[in-house]
Amino acid sequence: MHFMNRALSILFCFFIACSVVVSVTTSAQAAETIRINGSGSALDMMKPLTDAYRKNNPGITIVIEKPLGSSGAIKALLAGAIDIALTSKPLPPEDAANGAKIRYFGKTPLALVTGGGISLKNLSTIELENIYSGKTRKWPNGETIRVVMRPQHDVDTMILRGLSPGMAAALTKASRERGSILAVTDPESNEAVARVKGSLGASGLTGVLLGNNPLNVIALNGVMPSIKTLANGSYPLAKEIHFVTTGKLPPHVSKLLDFIYSARGRAIALKSGVLVTASAVTGK
Repeated sequence: MHFMNRALSILFCFFIACSVVVSVTTSAQAAETIRINGSGSALDMMKPLTDAYRKNNPGITIVIEKPLGSSGAIKALLAGAIDIALTSKPLPPEDAANGAKIRYFGKTPLALVTGGGISLKNLSTIELENIYSGKTRKWPNGETIRVVMRPQHDVDTMILRGLSPGMAAALTKASRERGSILAVTDPESNEAVARVKGSLGASGLTGVLLGNNPLNVIALNGVMPSIKTLANGSYPLAKEIHFVTTGKLPPHVSKLLDFIYSARGRAIALKSGVLVTASAVTGK
């Protein structure tokens, strides 16, 4: 009888110990949260990637808040507020000196977009220059053109400036126009284009394919923005996508990045409008 009681006592302790182990393991899994932020175009790409990753990793929580933009996300990363920043800009030397590490991934076409009611299919570089400079103020249907601008140092603005010297001058002139629509982030720009009658703006192709706003994509000099035209060089406007982290990565963060750079992750990104050109091994 004494032997039976002792055996039951040992068995009870065993089950308690197992329960504690399971509880600790579950708590550890629940604590594995990955916080991500950055450029709106890049974050659009992350939605299907993180959805696919969570299916096989249910213990991981991935938090993606309203986009802070490339610069804001890197500041948040260095402050320890997020684990991964996505940027469309090169890494500033001072951020690298403070511990930020950049890893190239790919690029998405920067598309010219309009809201509803504009049936135009194509714009030439000259026509685009004339619109931004104010020489052309009406669409062919008579609707007033409302250009949705981004800040002058925003990467979208810099990409459009690089299209031609005339476009650079037109953007400078447009920034001085009173009453122009200014959108700070990618989602704000897409929302404004979709909402404002007669509007014209620019959006990463990821935002067009995965965003919630109905946008009409316009060809540039007869070439539509796509993975194919970006890859063969016929479409000139593109936003780069980089992942930025700091120090030695926690295993759960490193595992997510490995998935993103894997064959499956790259295939998901491709469907999301991203031309992945980084090495699957080094990300360079």
